[in-house]
Amino acid sequence: MESLSFHKFSGNYLVLRPNEVSVFDLFRILWSHDLEEKAFVECPPERLHENIRRRWLIFMSLSSQKLLLHAAAPLRWIGDKVEMWVNLVSLNRNVFVLLSNLLRGKVKMSDRESEVFTSFIGGLDRRVELDKNIKPGDCRYLGALAAMAAKLAYENEAFVRRILRDYWKMELIGHYNFWNDYQKKNNTQAFMVYDQTTDMIIVAFRGTEPFNADDWSTDLDVSWFELDEMGKIHGGFMKALGLVMEKGWPLNLDEDHDRPLGYYTLREKLKEKLNPTNETRFMVTGHSLGGALSILFPAVLALHKEGLLLERLEGVYTFGQPRVGNTKFKEFMEIQLRNHGFRYLRYVYCNDMIPRTPTDDLTFLYKHFGSCIYFNSCYKGKILEEEPHKNYISVFAWIPRLLNAAWELVRGLIVLPMMKGPEYKETWLLTLLRLWGLVFPGLSAHNTQDYGNATRLISPRIYHQLQHNRKGRIADVLTPILAHES
Repeated sequence: MESLSFHKFSGNYLVLRPNEVSVFDLFRILWSHDLEEKAFVECPPERLHENIRRRWLIFMSLSSQKLLLHAAAPLRWIGDKVEMWVNLVSLNRNVFVLLSNLLRGKVKMSDRESEVFTSFIGGLDRRVELDKNIKPGDCRYLGALAAMAAKLAYENEAFVRRILRDYWKMELIGHYNFWNDYQKKNNTQAFMVYDQTTDMIIVAFRGTEPFNADDWSTDLDVSWFELDEMGKIHGGFMKALGLVMEKGWPLNLDEDHDRPLGYYTLREKLKEKLNPTNETRFMVTGHSLGGALSILFPAVLALHKEGLLLERLEGVYTFGQPRVGNTKFKEFMEIQLRNHGFRYLRYVYCNDMIPRTPTDDLTFLYKHFGSCIYFNSCYKGKILEEEPHKNYISVFAWIPRLLNAAWELVRGLIVLPMMKGPEYKETWLLTLLRLWGLVFPGLSAHNTQDYGNATRLISPRIYHQLQHNRKGRIADVLTPILAHES
């Protein structure tokens, strides 16, 4: 097998190749010690014994990715049918009107690329308007805008263009479908929009699509790369953002690389829009996988010493974001937050299990950082360093989680619409997800509606406290500098 020479940009790495593994190989992993000779696992020879201790994790990751490779086509087919049904019911108002229209031959339909066709995620929360009670200048505005943009990132270009034109009154700069150099396909979506009222560019990354096997493979890929400056980082997330095969993160792409890679395309577009002649700033946002890409994007900007862009970065807002890197990556990013002064707000809703993965334990040693705004199931927020039950696994929390899932079902159907208005009434699709949550509460809590509700109902006091904490950190940095100068 031809080596991919990962050592050219990383001296310590673990790379898994599910397309190279057989079922027999999978079970051999559990008792074999000759991983060095396997085509489906690559790591430095001196790190071999360290990775043998993780063989169960390698087995689980390769098994799940292998299964997803075979399930990709049927999963996509199921997703197409589910989304078509969701849109049929929506366009015809409800199931009963749909049946009536079917009998009369007047069924309303749309194709997948039309401006009214919504994704499965969009079917969970059909709100498209920004909250009229949260205006530009309100301390809650950017968080609420980020949550809506992160949700909108799941939709097709025509749908996004219509919402920006008819509701948000903003300019679409670009809607992108980026190349993944390792999956050899376009599978990373994002859009860029300009908000004239705040002179702000918003970059929104799409998260994991429920019926996209490639997205799930990205999430479940435990491959990692360790870079000298940045530390150890989740390989699947780096590949999705635009990691270049065999070269890592070169400052600039070779002329013969004609595929659009996420990081490089967005960086050049921002350089074009942000220049010394204006004061425009930008923010980055995403839900789930999109959140991981959102915080990784400024990390690579810092690696490349893109000072102008980092100085113009207003903040990174992530929702249900998984962990991205180890302690060294955390320290690297904390330095960037201090040096460049941008905000990093990590929103975590209640029992959402995704922010609690990959685990912060001896297996991964992945770490969160930044300001965590944690919400309970009544959308009461508080600022924490880490969400409760940080690795999700807790025997004692299982029963409270199930009871909480039952409360969420009642809350969405009755309580919230009565107390806050009809815009908080949950769709029939989200109600079905809530029922699923009675069995798997950590997954149902990952939906975008809960994050949208949280950013709309959050107390302004939380943002005031964040601002106070931020000023305190700046003062802590400046005090010794000023004392030394005097």
